[in-house]
Amino acid sequence: MAKKTVASLQKGEGRTYSKVIKMVKSPKTGAYTFQEQMVPNDQVQSTLK
Repeated sequence: MAKKTVASLQKGEGRTYSKVIKMVKSPKTGAYTFQEQMVPNDQVQSTLK
């Protein structure tokens, strides 16, 4: 299954997106969690701010 997803991202529109992983601190526990998002390449910098 994963191969089909990766293969579809390599064709056409898939190359215009990047996977962004942010480390976010939980306000309740203080533990860090990771948030993953697929964003267009031109919005990567604004997503990380």
